[in-house]
Amino acid sequence: MKTSLLTASVAVALLAATATAPAHARPTPDGPVAVTTDNETPALYDDEQGGNASGDDPAIWVHPHDSRRSVVLATAKEGGLRVYDLRSRELQSLPATAAPRADGVAGRYNNVDIAYGMNVRGRTVDLAVVSDRYNDQLRFFTIDPAGSATRQPLTEVTAPELGFLFNPDRDAVGDEHTAYGVSVWQPRPGEAYAVITQEGTTRIATARITSSTNGVGYSDVQHLSMPGSFALPDGTTWTPCEEPGTGPQLEGLGVDQDTSTLYAAQEDVGLWRVPLPLGTGQPRLVDKVTDFGIQDRWNPETEECDPVGPDRGLGGHLLTADAEGVDVYDGPGRTGYVVVSSQGDDTFAVYGLTGRNRAVGSFRIRGVDGADDVNGSDGLAIASRPVGPYTRGLLVSHDEPETGADVDPERDATNFSYVGWGSVADALGLTAVPR
Repeated sequence: MKTSLLTASVAVALLAATATAPAHARPTPDGPVAVTTDNETPALYDDEQGGNASGDDPAIWVHPHDSRRSVVLATAKEGGLRVYDLRSRELQSLPATAAPRADGVAGRYNNVDIAYGMNVRGRTVDLAVVSDRYNDQLRFFTIDPAGSATRQPLTEVTAPELGFLFNPDRDAVGDEHTAYGVSVWQPRPGEAYAVITQEGTTRIATARITSSTNGVGYSDVQHLSMPGSFALPDGTTWTPCEEPGTGPQLEGLGVDQDTSTLYAAQEDVGLWRVPLPLGTGQPRLVDKVTDFGIQDRWNPETEECDPVGPDRGLGGHLLTADAEGVDVYDGPGRTGYVVVSSQGDDTFAVYGLTGRNRAVGSFRIRGVDGADDVNGSDGLAIASRPVGPYTRGLLVSHDEPETGADVDPERDATNFSYVGWGSVADALGLTAVPR
């Protein structure tokens, strides 16, 4: 497997660019608008009884002929993968099995996305692409074309002995600075790349998805280091406060397939726009978190960062750290939006796809008819096509903590909520015409 590191000059250019990157976001007059959900998946519990299942990131597979048979995939970390139908009923639960390597260990599935129209063993299939933190690699699953009409939609087809994405050996993988966020980039039909972030660092990687008689794997891994420190207008340098031994990591990723543009959330920094392939253009900071430029200091007793410097007014208005899940609503023509979960205040920021990615507002998700509000969203997914009853598209978000009458309050519960994109569009005055 070929691995290359893009030149350090790219990162230097990025550092200089952030000094003048504008904070485009402006609050709406009445703050975030509210949309509602009455459709949520069963609670997952992160304890031994619940199989250490902690929800994190969803993906939506849209059936090519009958959208009512579409499914939602979701990672549950050590609890593996879940598959749900459009009524949020669980169809399949897959454990995080050991990776097919001689030194493979039981997995931890962090993020998931879909690659459409891939040739696998002579058949054209759609693939679920999953980041496995405990093995620093990707895992691959074919999606049965019957979708929700079958009881076992996913089948693993990961090739054996795949290389580590970010680490030189198994000992280094044990430090857990491993594969984290993932999104799929498809520049041409039948061709796909995974874009992956590394936990605890500023690195992004791309890997070409390949297929052989042994299964699905990857090759041509390339890395790009994003900035970890930022030049400020007064001539000083700001470094986000992190736990010792880690950097300001990125996780949430979404790709505008029409322009081969990656949108990446750096949790304590903001939202980046990154041209693909990596290194072909200069990344740009679209918007900053509200506390950008505020100096904090790590407190080893509380294991938190304590503010020690003034607010210089350099932050944005819509993203309260952590900036987490990212996806793209892809409308007709060049109509479209980037949605980012603002985990720190339980909201979602929305930006236009064109020009300077102007911020167009933000929203909250309120639960009705027995569903609870969405809080602490780690990940989200958007389908820009009709999906069963969601005729103008579908948004699915992670929710933590999950609460409600049927949830055990003594256990760490998470789940996923479904929201019609049409309700988001109506609330913010956006376009909601599927392609």
